[in-house]
Amino acid sequence: MSELRDLYQELILDHGRRPRNFKELETANCCANGHNPLCGDKLQLRLLCENDRIVDVGFQGSGCAICMASASTMSESIKGKLLSEVHSLIGHFIGLVVDGKKEEAALMPPKLSAFTGVVEFPMRVKCATLAWHTLEAALEGKERASTE
Repeated sequence: MSELRDLYQELILDHGRRPRNFKELETANCCANGHNPLCGDKLQLRLLCENDRIVDVGFQGSGCAICMASASTMSESIKGKLLSEVHSLIGHFIGLVVDGKKEEAALMPPKLSAFTGVVEFPMRVKCATLAWHTLEAALEGKERASTE
């Protein structure tokens, strides 16, 4: 179990230091801004959606390693997915991180399982879920999302 935890920690550190899809997406047709006032994390999420599918994704902002890693792994996990799949993925991630439902990990891409242990650190749950709340807001046509 220790090796798996080390692997998950390394994945989070890697994505936190070198976030994927950290870019301005000028062709976006769906976007939202997210803010976690508790930690100071701020994200701008931009999506290009066509034919009920997320074709491309970009995000910018600043935040702690968990926030940046969550946004990075989320962006990789949703690119190319149908919107119905993305809505399902949001629910599974929230169930895993907020509610501690470890069975949700089997329903998600393996990289997202790295966030299984976040539930043990209540102060970090909002950091891990900010990108996902911002994604949900963007898909619902809302301009802003907050963890409060």
